[in-house]
Amino acid sequence: MPIRRLSPETVNRIAAGEVIDRPAGAVKELVENAIDAGAASIEIHADGGGLSRILVADDGKGIPRDELPLAVERHATSKLEPDDAGDVDLLRIFTLGFRGEALPSIGSVARLSLTARTAGEEAWAMQVNGGAAVGPAPAPFPAPHGARVEVRDLFYATPARLKFMKSARAEAMAVTEEIKRQAMAHEAVAFTLLLDGRAVLRLPAEAKGDEGRLRRLAALLGRDFEANALLIDQTREGLRLSGYAGLPTYSRGNAAHQFLFVNGRPVKDRLLHGAIRGAYADFLARDRHPAAALFLDLDPLQVDVNVHPAKAEVRFRDPALVRGLIVGALRHALAGAGHRASTTVAADALAGFTAHQSPGYRPPPSAAGFSGWTGWDAARPAPQVIPGLEERSARVEPGAAPPYSLLPTAYSPDAAAPAAADIDFPLGAARAQLHGTYIVAQTRDGLVVVDQHAAHERLVYERMKAQMATGAVTRQALLAPEVVELDPAEADRVVARADELAEMGLIVEPFGGGAVLVRETPALLGDTDVQGLIRDIADDLAEHGAALSLKERMAEVCGTMACHGSVRAGRMLSAPEMNALLRQMEATPHSGQCNHGRPTYVELKLADLERLFGRR
Repeated sequence: MPIRRLSPETVNRIAAGEVIDRPAGAVKELVENAIDAGAASIEIHADGGGLSRILVADDGKGIPRDELPLAVERHATSKLEPDDAGDVDLLRIFTLGFRGEALPSIGSVARLSLTARTAGEEAWAMQVNGGAAVGPAPAPFPAPHGARVEVRDLFYATPARLKFMKSARAEAMAVTEEIKRQAMAHEAVAFTLLLDGRAVLRLPAEAKGDEGRLRRLAALLGRDFEANALLIDQTREGLRLSGYAGLPTYSRGNAAHQFLFVNGRPVKDRLLHGAIRGAYADFLARDRHPAAALFLDLDPLQVDVNVHPAKAEVRFRDPALVRGLIVGALRHALAGAGHRASTTVAADALAGFTAHQSPGYRPPPSAAGFSGWTGWDAARPAPQVIPGLEERSARVEPGAAPPYSLLPTAYSPDAAAPAAADIDFPLGAARAQLHGTYIVAQTRDGLVVVDQHAAHERLVYERMKAQMATGAVTRQALLAPEVVELDPAEADRVVARADELAEMGLIVEPFGGGAVLVRETPALLGDTDVQGLIRDIADDLAEHGAALSLKERMAEVCGTMACHGSVRAGRMLSAPEMNALLRQMEATPHSGQCNHGRPTYVELKLADLERLFGRR
């Protein structure tokens, strides 16, 4: 077939297929245009999932009459400033939209009406139907300035595209999620979203900064996120990471609650998601995911936002620097949280209590303390109570220390009870041990229940991690060095990180083209699958630029050793041991959750107990 030049209409429709793949894509482009125009308030309407009608109205600076025809013309934009020679640097992008394709692309597949008014001027409108532009013509516009874009019958000019649309409800949900992401990125802009005439979002403008951003995130993600979010604000070599990340015990079953923004642009990036996973690797099981809203700001020359037609993906000039900043900032925030656990832990615990409500029965005062405790059975032996905290625990010999024990072991039957001020510690003073597993402590305004095994497991694990951080990783030499066959590119990536791997106890060297020779492995791994380990490391280096597999395996082994070397469930502890465990938890970062992200303690305030027993 001979080479032919495509018609402008066909070219526009091809561009529309790349930029506007569904109604949410059209909404995204129009909202970003409004934000770039300096809008302080944006109102969005979507009918029929956005397929029947989309309306985006803003109070931005508007568009002059003589520029309206250019606004619906391909590759015409106000967002790129040429230099003296007329050249434009496509890497120095300071706006959200810059391609000049959104309006003409939408107009080529739908019926588009653009009405705009600049301050002190009359309003004018352009019409574009299936690519055919008409106007400008005078039009009413109630606001002093701004723009109003109405899109009807999306994809009517490309009916084949309609076959790939989901239900109106699914498309409406996609529009809602897009507006939520835009609202998170721009807390100083007010957003209103109406679906089929019903308001589903009304977000007032918030003050710029951390407090306003947190209020906006709370309005979108819920008050639980606000109560369990850690402030992130770190800068490294010109890159700034800010935002909020949830506590490990406030985790989710998928990554849907992870929102990432680069220079105010919502993105989905494997590098960024991988960095979040790496930062939480020590605190969550593989099937749990943290909640986070992170904002990365950097020089536009350090990131390419032009690698995807819809600008949903980016490429960093120095991905290792970006990943290191994210991991370091998140771990710093998690360490600063200390032993803090999420507020949802107490709520979940209270939900598990069932109060006795027998008709006509009113418990006597002496029974009131247990009337609402599920699982309490008078036929069962009572929990071990420590009168005055002076009883000696069963099955604990004086001077006997459990493996990796961090608890003091010297014990005297005449030891004095802790001072009354002990209940002023964050985790209080131990009062009882239940079923040889749970420590009950009294605080000044409530009580704390601690899982002794999970808590001590975290303490041991943190000590072992500290040993690794000092370079004290013991290596074991293989009886016969093992050769691992890889692709040449994979082998080069592994050998290039030989120094980093050596710090973790793995000694590798090149062995011809496409092969790696392994001489030593970390002693913690024991008799490990060297072939599988190296291939996993090669995969991690290809995907994330870091050897996560070895770090995770080392962490997993440390966790296993900590589990076997910590105070076991069922072991009776003395009063000093229980209190020492509580004090160690208060002084150890991350002690609010075990190595798998489960809480190590539950705190119930006095107000919670009073509600449980109907006192308030």
